[in-house]
Amino acid sequence: MNQNEPQQNAFVPADDAIARHRDELKKRFPLPVPAKKPKPRSLTTQSILIATLGLAGVLAWLDPSYKTEQFGSAIGEHQVIPLADGSRITLDAASRIKVSWHLRSRRVELQAGQALFSVAPALYRPFLTTAGSTQIKVVGTRYNVSRYQDDVRVTVEEGKVDVRVNDAGVRLGAGEQIAVHNGRLGKPTRVDAAAFVAWKEGRLVFERTPLREVLEVIQRYQRQPIVMDDSSLAELPVSGAFDSARLDVMLALLPKILPLELNADTDGTLHLTRRTRKNK
Repeated sequence: MNQNEPQQNAFVPADDAIARHRDELKKRFPLPVPAKKPKPRSLTTQSILIATLGLAGVLAWLDPSYKTEQFGSAIGEHQVIPLADGSRITLDAASRIKVSWHLRSRRVELQAGQALFSVAPALYRPFLTTAGSTQIKVVGTRYNVSRYQDDVRVTVEEGKVDVRVNDAGVRLGAGEQIAVHNGRLGKPTRVDAAAFVAWKEGRLVFERTPLREVLEVIQRYQRQPIVMDDSSLAELPVSGAFDSARLDVMLALLPKILPLELNADTDGTLHLTRRTRKNK
């Protein structure tokens, strides 16, 4: 045997020594446990959540409509319209409205004629009525809106309403009325509100109402055309209560209370002209 062999066996490589004592070294000098990284939240879930909240906010701000309905009444006819929220709209003769349901509001556009609104309360869903440039906002109340082309008259029977035209606004209480003429908001006046909604019972009540408005009301109850040949007659005031079923009596009375003449064409068209002094 080579004399150097025992000496070579005495020197064992360090790696072999560590390998033989690996388990013991692990017990005496354990490796540090790495901190657990938080599991990342699914980006897909976050994106969906953010998108949903954003969409809900946009929809609430835009207040889109999800249902629209149209209603109308014929000449000389009244129509009662019960709405899904418990509100009730009574249409005067020859009147038209558009009802639209929105996420945060209930809206009605009076396109022509006159309507009486009995609104069911809904604190977080106001009832908005528009007639031309006039906007009426309520929560729950009873009010009448009449429209004559672009002119509007709002009368409150119960509760309160906010009336706005462009940048001008006013709050009306029970027994108050306001007129909008040529896009301008007038001043509130005290009126007998019950008289102004008497049309439901077949009575037409006027209180210093311009003749032009009176003629438009009459025209909603009869097909016989009425023509005002002299525009200077338009603002003449008319007062009184009349039976909507006997408008011929009312028309015959006009020349007795106003400086005008009433004549009929062969086709039945009625013409109003100013009465001259010699015929007075």
